[in-house]
Amino acid sequence: MIEKIQRRRFNKILIAAGAATALAPFNIIRAQAAKLKVGVLLPKSGFQGLIGQSCQKGADLAPAVIKETLDVDIELMNADTETNVDTARTRAERLIQDGAHCLVGPFDSGAAAAIAQVAEQRGVPFVINIAAAPQITEQGYKFVFRNFPVASELVRNGLALINDLFQATRTAPRTAVFMHVNDTFGQANAKAVDALLPQVNVPFKVVESIAYDPAARDLTVEVSKAKATKADFLLLVCRLNDAIALRREIVKQRWNIMGIISPGSPGMYENQFYRTLGKLSEHCISNVPWYDPKAALTKQVETALKKQDPKDQLRFHALNVGYTFEAILVVADAFKRAKSTQPRVLTDAIGQTEIKNRMMLGGPIKFNAKGQVEGNRSACIQNQGQRPVVVLPAAAAEAKPVFPWTEYRKS
Repeated sequence: MIEKIQRRRFNKILIAAGAATALAPFNIIRAQAAKLKVGVLLPKSGFQGLIGQSCQKGADLAPAVIKETLDVDIELMNADTETNVDTARTRAERLIQDGAHCLVGPFDSGAAAAIAQVAEQRGVPFVINIAAAPQITEQGYKFVFRNFPVASELVRNGLALINDLFQATRTAPRTAVFMHVNDTFGQANAKAVDALLPQVNVPFKVVESIAYDPAARDLTVEVSKAKATKADFLLLVCRLNDAIALRREIVKQRWNIMGIISPGSPGMYENQFYRTLGKLSEHCISNVPWYDPKAALTKQVETALKKQDPKDQLRFHALNVGYTFEAILVVADAFKRAKSTQPRVLTDAIGQTEIKNRMMLGGPIKFNAKGQVEGNRSACIQNQGQRPVVVLPAAAAEAKPVFPWTEYRKS
């Protein structure tokens, strides 16, 4: 008799629960989450470790700035990809298992491709902060978004700025040697350079293309080969550590060139580049996406960064901090509108993003059908006084460009 009463009571509880579920759809139940848990994947160790640590600064300041601007509470769940694609994949799986509502990261294109597969399989939204390989958003993924230019857009913007640089400095180099890292990012940029050079009216010809391992510590052979071309300048797609090694080797071999210009890659504007090379870092040029120094959001981020470390400066982390912060801003904005952490609802809200008041140069953060933001812009960044300085476009310039660099003029 007691068992029958208990069974009836248990059935009533089940019926009541079912009625409650029917009245409250799944996404509304999940909407009760007080915080958005953001899984942040970055290469904080390995040969890209210093850049990953720079990106982490943008993640660390995001919760306070976003709480102030959007009144959204964010909990960061940080993971180190160790500059390893397989590790990036397993860490992404672990973050999802541990309750991350969305993923952000990971700076590296190879890692981004791996994480995108995990996000798609698990049905969890993933917003890429920095990674340019175009194939990532060409797979038809439904849960993957990228607020960073693809390699073709990055290189097209970079080559256009090279033309502007030559006009501004009244120079006309006739030849270039193209050196690039052989990882996913480097190969994507190399393909873009090969495809776009014939379409862009540049005054120079690439006489040789040389690929190398970004983890290489000795670039003697590659630089010797590049020097033998007698090219006027070096067109370079690099990372950080290899850029340092390469610059040192250029000095060691007394390679007399007009300068080094990147059409769109990290490395030469990073803080460690200046700290390691000192005066040898001077006048290297990187045509890359950059922050708008006049934007209100930039000023908020800069204030937050100084609060974290009074000795730090935003200009030494501009791209890394800016795009990492904006990636977290995207998911926070979507969470506020969706009022839910349910994966599909949150993903749909990300797809409807339109953030006009942003930090980085370009149009509104608005994703196309492939999950890609279009209209990000680049600036010509030159190392002057051992710090990155905007020299083009003229409207945003902090100083005039120097080309050729002073070593070339003295020789």
